[in-house]
Amino acid sequence: MRRLIVNADDFGLTTEVNQAIIDGHCRGLISSASLLANGEAFESAVALSRQAPRLGIGVHLNLTEGKPVALTSSIPSLVEGQDSFARTPGSLWRAIILRRVSVADIEKELRAQIEKVVAAGMVPTHLDSHKHVHALPVLGKMSIGLAREYGIPAIRCVVERWPPLSHLLRRYPRAAPTILRQRLASFTLAVMSRGWRRQLRGAGVACASHFYGLTPTGFLDAEILGEILSHLPDGTSELMCHPGHVDNALRRTPTRLLGQREMEYQALTRPAMKLMLQDLGIQLVNYRDMVCSRQAGAVREES
Repeated sequence: MRRLIVNADDFGLTTEVNQAIIDGHCRGLISSASLLANGEAFESAVALSRQAPRLGIGVHLNLTEGKPVALTSSIPSLVEGQDSFARTPGSLWRAIILRRVSVADIEKELRAQIEKVVAAGMVPTHLDSHKHVHALPVLGKMSIGLAREYGIPAIRCVVERWPPLSHLLRRYPRAAPTILRQRLASFTLAVMSRGWRRQLRGAGVACASHFYGLTPTGFLDAEILGEILSHLPDGTSELMCHPGHVDNALRRTPTRLLGQREMEYQALTRPAMKLMLQDLGIQLVNYRDMVCSRQAGAVREES
């Protein structure tokens, strides 16, 4: 059985991103979304999600962009006297190693983000993160602990499978430097996450069997989406995506993905894609469905 979680990141970033995600759920392939607790359109995302009970909602942990949820005075090493985050994932990792950032401050902020989502009435299906910071070694263990504490059943495991890279490079030859840089980032995260599945199993926290979406970030058009679907293996896969509509609010954010979000939205809502899923026998699910299915399977095996 092939199952697919199509997870839209950045839910809560802007109202137009929110609308694209909800429309992509109602009309297209999106089955799950990750909510930015510190997004400027957080309340809009929460309100829209109540109209879409089948949309799985996770927490999109964020330590690199926007304002923190915790009081800045309570997490001084994370903000360094500013009112917003200002580190890249790489500089955050270096700061952790050099002890310029307090791990206690990080945990305090991540708790505040999870608690804000829960306080809004959401029941998170999973954890993931902006720029995949939860895959950094220290933060990986912390994320597992927080998932267990808050009863969040799953975490994104950023170990990417990818059909032949040559297809993506042929499709976008001028973007080869960006694509190869993203592939290198994917490989680095996979190395950092080595052994993570074993840790998750030991902690009783689930993850999808396969992950896609990092290497083709910004290039997920209908052709590339079809290529991924046609190579999907057995088990549950997650496809990360970033659909959205471009407006001035999005342009004011630090994101580099503008028109690319519209392209992804068009691909994900294309009627032919739903037909392709049906023809391939791929079932759309969210993280909650995945966990319930595995639990039911375990019960059947025991009986």
